[in-house]
Amino acid sequence: MKRRIETDVAIVGGGIVGASAALALRRKGVRVVLLERDLCGSRSSGVNYGGVRRQGRALVQLPLSLRAHGIWARLPELIGIDGEYIRSGHFKIARSEADMASLERYRDASRDFDLGIELLSGERLKALCPWLGGKAVGGSLCPEDGQANPRLVSPAFARAAQRAGAEIFERSPVDSVSHDGSGFTLQSGDRLEVHSAQLINCAGAWAGALATQFGEPVPMTSGHPAMAVTSPMPHFMDWSLGVEGGGVYGRQVARGNLVLGGGRGLALDADRARSSRDAIAALTTQAIALLPGLRHAQIIRTWSGTEGYLPDRQPVLGASRTTPGLLHGFGFAGAGFQVGPAAGEVLAELAHEGASSTPIEAFSIGRFSAASPVSSSSKD
Repeated sequence: MKRRIETDVAIVGGGIVGASAALALRRKGVRVVLLERDLCGSRSSGVNYGGVRRQGRALVQLPLSLRAHGIWARLPELIGIDGEYIRSGHFKIARSEADMASLERYRDASRDFDLGIELLSGERLKALCPWLGGKAVGGSLCPEDGQANPRLVSPAFARAAQRAGAEIFERSPVDSVSHDGSGFTLQSGDRLEVHSAQLINCAGAWAGALATQFGEPVPMTSGHPAMAVTSPMPHFMDWSLGVEGGGVYGRQVARGNLVLGGGRGLALDADRARSSRDAIAALTTQAIALLPGLRHAQIIRTWSGTEGYLPDRQPVLGASRTTPGLLHGFGFAGAGFQVGPAAGEVLAELAHEGASSTPIEAFSIGRFSAASPVSSSSKD
């Protein structure tokens, strides 16, 4: 027997962005239904590296990232757990003088955002990082950035939204969505029909199909990060690490395991991905060059996921330009874990108040479409 639900806002996608939007809307007293094709937080939001960094983001993302930084500080209050979140510091490694010059330019360009970035090289680098190999000539430390466990944090946002009164349906793929000029109807199999005044598209790497249905195609591609974790090792490193120009990244958790990422895995089908043998071999080679202590470490698990990438590596975040009541939040290019809670709050503001206090103009879906914007008279 099909269940029919009337709600204010329907959300497609139960990753950290969609779940955060649901929580923020419930805190505003808005009725919310969230539909997730799998389990909340089980896709890219739950299988990512776990870096919680502001450093290295495009300048247009920093207002959103700074807003998220404040939310992460209140994590236990919001979702009931700390999610293993610590402000351990994020260190971006330079492997050449050109890399150091690039890090210096970023520090100067981001100075207005007060990230507290410090450049390290020479004897100070050796004193603070005796575990670094000779490939590193210096680096950039953002001491208040950090790390967390995505397998704990992302599902916890959905559980918090549910406790706050959101109706959440897992293993409920959306088979069809229609808009009649005043609202949306979503069908999930033969058991669920949702009617809502507004719709938020947070479907991650699958969000492009929904955007296309409403006349807003985007050139989004899928990526599959190669990830691995080692057996526990004696603790030697507090910082979360990245590399200027891209490459390997790593962090050591309290249990001593090293979480490593870098390179690309491969898709098994539309829903599954895994790390490839070649990607893990390249990842471990790079990791050992930067962290010689890993030479005798044992990889105990590898994995991957599916992430959505747009050509400019910036997300789509904001209102549809074709359909009143439709909002988008997707395409975070593998870097959505830190900004996810803020993106969710922004979407909740747009749905409830019609505007956000955080600048998001750079993330408009209109940059990929010649569609005319929705006129003010047609908005709800």
